[in-house]
Amino acid sequence: MSDPLTQLTYQAFQYSKSVLSLAHKTLSNQVLEMVAPPTPERKPQPLKPEVINQIRASLEQIYQTDWQEAQTGLYPTSILFDTPIEDILRYYPLLWWDMLQMQERANQKRYQEFSPEIDTVGYPRYYLQNFHHQTDGYLSDWSANLYDLGVDILFNGGADAMRRRVLGPLKAGLQAFEGVSARGLRVLDVACGTGRTLKFIRATFPKASLYGVDLSAAYLRKANQLLSPIPGELPQLIQANGEALPYQDNYFHGITSVFLFHELPPVARQKVIEEAYRVLQPGGVFVICDSIQAIDSPEFKEMMENFSVMFHEPYYRHYITDDLSDRLSQVGFEGISTEQHFVSKYWIAHKKHTLAGDTVK
Repeated sequence: MSDPLTQLTYQAFQYSKSVLSLAHKTLSNQVLEMVAPPTPERKPQPLKPEVINQIRASLEQIYQTDWQEAQTGLYPTSILFDTPIEDILRYYPLLWWDMLQMQERANQKRYQEFSPEIDTVGYPRYYLQNFHHQTDGYLSDWSANLYDLGVDILFNGGADAMRRRVLGPLKAGLQAFEGVSARGLRVLDVACGTGRTLKFIRATFPKASLYGVDLSAAYLRKANQLLSPIPGELPQLIQANGEALPYQDNYFHGITSVFLFHELPPVARQKVIEEAYRVLQPGGVFVICDSIQAIDSPEFKEMMENFSVMFHEPYYRHYITDDLSDRLSQVGFEGISTEQHFVSKYWIAHKKHTLAGDTVK
């Protein structure tokens, strides 16, 4: 296909995802209002028309950026159309069933409920939550199978475009290691979940050694299913806590983390940043993607407040006022910059080039 035709196809593809996501939200809200209406304290504030228009415009802008970066060769155009159709057809009916269970738990304020067969021993206490009210939190295959579909609906079809915005800063940061071969580059994704971000990193860096850590064995199983069919070296997936990464000092050239920090309490946020700094090579780059914050997007304050009202996100209210740039600076990161795309915010931070006793390899 010619570029104009491919671009038109991409625009139609994303538009259809947005329309279907909005249709699902509208219909599901109507159904829940009839069969299990939310309790009064869980009802969101109505958004002003100008805010809704800003959200639509920012969604259109991230799609435009997504297309443009593919055209520069940052990643193959083919990954713009990467949608797990088989999973959608298989799990969408189950999403409706789970929605009713989630609404019941939310209305009854059952925030730490797990299936009897799930062993919760050894996990941090803050992690044992039904985040988003989802069944079993992050600890079951059921949850892992429904997660990506639910998140994409939440973001009106824009979740993958949001994830891919880490690729540009990551590639730019890795240019500091021009003397390292493509196969010699090591990139870690902290809280890799189902592996969507790692799949996009693999498309951008076909020969790099990729690593992923996550606390959930179930989500790592899902990630392995997603990543194992891709030709080339399989990313190394390890069940581990980002607060205590199982790697030696100064090991990685680049680190990413997507949609993690808003689900961490403040102390854990700081520990993850400290660990990222420890395992990153001097000159390496750390790219964080997470929710926008009230401290720099006050126009979206009501939307952010709605998020914590509608979904079980116990650490979100603190997160939206937390200065992550300051946290990064405190541990030694430098050259810290931020970007915003749609409803996501990005931090790009670099480890100092010269530290006593350290060498760049």
